[in-house]
Amino acid sequence: MEKLLTMSAKELSRLEVMQRLSEKRLTQKEAGEILSLSTRQVKRLLRKYRQAGASGLVSQRREKPSHNQLSAEVKQKGLDFLKGKYSGFGPTLACEKLVEIEGLKISDESVRQLMIAEGLWKAHKAHKLQVHQMRERRACFGELVQIDGSPHAWFEQRGPNCTLLVAIDDATGKLVELLFAGQESFHNYARLVRPYFERCGKPVAFYSDKHGIFRVNQANAGSGEALTQFGRAMQELKIEILCANSPQAKGRVERANQTLQDRLVKELRLRGISDMQSGNAYLPEFIADFNQRFAVPPRSLHDAHRPLTKLEDLAHILVWQEPRILSKNLTLQFKKVVYQIHTERPTYALHNARVTVCEDAAGQVSIFYKTKALEFTIFQKQAHQAEIVDTKDLDRALPIPPTPHKPGPNHPWRTHRLPPTGSP
Repeated sequence: MEKLLTMSAKELSRLEVMQRLSEKRLTQKEAGEILSLSTRQVKRLLRKYRQAGASGLVSQRREKPSHNQLSAEVKQKGLDFLKGKYSGFGPTLACEKLVEIEGLKISDESVRQLMIAEGLWKAHKAHKLQVHQMRERRACFGELVQIDGSPHAWFEQRGPNCTLLVAIDDATGKLVELLFAGQESFHNYARLVRPYFERCGKPVAFYSDKHGIFRVNQANAGSGEALTQFGRAMQELKIEILCANSPQAKGRVERANQTLQDRLVKELRLRGISDMQSGNAYLPEFIADFNQRFAVPPRSLHDAHRPLTKLEDLAHILVWQEPRILSKNLTLQFKKVVYQIHTERPTYALHNARVTVCEDAAGQVSIFYKTKALEFTIFQKQAHQAEIVDTKDLDRALPIPPTPHKPGPNHPWRTHRLPPTGSP
């Protein structure tokens, strides 16, 4: 009985050419051109065909283990780490840790196949492709910086939920600054951008969503010339704010948020970090590693950042500022508190004067007339009134109901037995 021979399409093509070549219907040079082989290789194939027939053209490596396959020891070590220390990691990130920290020689595809075989990871189904207009990266570093806040369980169950404020350069994909904060607010965004300005200078523009921190969203806001506190600060620094119409428009920072919610959460878990203070101390190290892996060179070597001038005092600009008019008694009201101004000058000199009230992130209030700070005392505090809360901050404003305590299985309440009926 003849043996059934299995051949690939490539081997069948070689068989046909060798048959024609042995029948002298082709020259060795023509056969080499058809198979994209050298004349020497054609001679070798023809010799095998004459000695063993069609079976001589079948690859000798078929059904044999690969010389580059993983050893059983490496597979077992990899699985132990994937099921233990790196449980929940994706294939790419898990491979990086296995190679860089654990010293295993393994590829990301091998890790992926191991995880699929053990049921540790499942490939996601491809979503229906939504076509959006392509926008090319900006040419220069610092020409456009995308900013956004990402509320997430960054510390998983080890710590409270918080928001990560993200600033990423559009031209290079570099993370220029990260900050863990309780919520998106003007003071927290000021904390985000201040070290960035001091280190790199001022970018040309920020690209954000339509959050009330960046633009006035009230329909009755007049001609649209009103500015938010962040808008006012950026205007003083001559930095433009652009607002996107959709999340897809600022896709660079949205995709960065997705990557951070995977990679940064895992890195915080490995280091046992469970609070915002420790997380913020670790972020510079994470930013350096992230940029080394994912940043790309800009099309232009020109750095579009502009240096801070001597007149641009960030400590004064990046605070909450509101104008007030002093009364005849030199008093003003700010956030339900009445302040009394004290001055050695005649009171009529400051009557109806326009002053600026500044409040920093710690709640410290300063009052300036032109560039001079005024002395004051608190005259009266008004009763607390209803607070206007943005939709994004509603969860933070509402009190969290206490979780009812569940007694343990050995609690006396569980072990206490009622006396039998009728007993004294």
